[in-house]
Amino acid sequence: MVRSLRHRNFQLFFSGQLISLIGTWMDTAAEALLVYRLTGSSLLLGTVAFAGQIPISLFATAGGFLADHFDRRKIIITTQTLSMFLAAALAFLTLTNRITVTEVIVLAASMGVVNAFDLPTRQAFLVEMVGREDLMNAIALNSSMFQGARVIGPVVAGIIVYKIGEGWCFFSNSVSYIAVIIGLLLMRMGPRPRPKVAHASPLEHMTEGFRFARNTAPIRALLMLVALVALVGMPYSVLMPVFAVKILHGTARTYGMLMGATGIGALLGALTLASRRGVSGLGRLVAIACGGFGTGLILFSLSRWYWLSLCVLAPMGFSMMTQMASSNTLIQVMVPDRLRGRVMAVYSMMFMGMAPFGSLLYGALAEHIGAPHTLMIGGCVAIVGAILFARNLPKIRVEARQLIIAQGMAGGEPAQEMTTRIVD
Repeated sequence: MVRSLRHRNFQLFFSGQLISLIGTWMDTAAEALLVYRLTGSSLLLGTVAFAGQIPISLFATAGGFLADHFDRRKIIITTQTLSMFLAAALAFLTLTNRITVTEVIVLAASMGVVNAFDLPTRQAFLVEMVGREDLMNAIALNSSMFQGARVIGPVVAGIIVYKIGEGWCFFSNSVSYIAVIIGLLLMRMGPRPRPKVAHASPLEHMTEGFRFARNTAPIRALLMLVALVALVGMPYSVLMPVFAVKILHGTARTYGMLMGATGIGALLGALTLASRRGVSGLGRLVAIACGGFGTGLILFSLSRWYWLSLCVLAPMGFSMMTQMASSNTLIQVMVPDRLRGRVMAVYSMMFMGMAPFGSLLYGALAEHIGAPHTLMIGGCVAIVGAILFARNLPKIRVEARQLIIAQGMAGGEPAQEMTTRIVD
């Protein structure tokens, strides 16, 4: 389950990122609580989330281009340093009582620009740290780390906000970036092979990833499902303060526990994937997990009891993480190395780039029809998407097998066995 941690560079990355991501989730939770405390508006909750995520749609392609042509470790060091300063600015404004929703939106948008370059680079950097053999395990462990931080961060943030206010969560996030920066600086990287590329303009290089994703049926199908769920399902967290305070009649601690329950389920999902040694059956698992996530959204929207909501959120988080991590893994094992950064930029645009539109949509709908009905609609659409993907799965299996074999990403299985049971 943890075999990719045998690589020293991934050990450094994993430990530093774990600390940093706990701070990031504390920041995310505290930011939502701050905006809701200042405004009491579901629409503004969605607006802030939109501002933080829309830059990914605009700049992720440029981020993927840089990841494929320049030193990925140096890019991540730069993005993490910029993130540290932005978090420090938010902490300063909040602790000095100068913060308004306008400043929150501006800083969220600035962080989104940084993430547009950070996300595709980090995804593409995994293969450099662990190689092809342990890539699937590294992706799953990376997701486990993300979700483990999601369990701890919001719970701690809820307590801190309840006791001393949001500003100290933002300060803690700023300090936490030091850990990942130190880990990156301590890495010893070998020479990275530079694939030969045709002479073309930067714009043509950037669009090459789009063309590959568009013309490759299995990757296109996975990305479309990821985009759909990011639009109609993932923004549920934007409305979590509404459920915690208005519907379940709780406090900031209630919000932290709800987010933590989702994180626990997602962590278990990521660890389950980490125990797998091959990609057999992941296609079917993506469809099942998407349907499970949609069902969880519907059940959570109907709940008015705190403990029942916690029980629903855990399997919902499990399904969400299983779908996203499985999709990530399948895409990475099908994409050639020379396009990895650019295709993962497209993945980031579908995963994070659609979320801002979903956040804005959720915020606007919740203002008119209420948060529960908004989540119910999102869950129904996710289930429809899962059904359509499952019906299309038999048509794309053959091409998926051929792509995985071509990239030599069998996960240790003989090629002749792979031809019959790679993407089941």
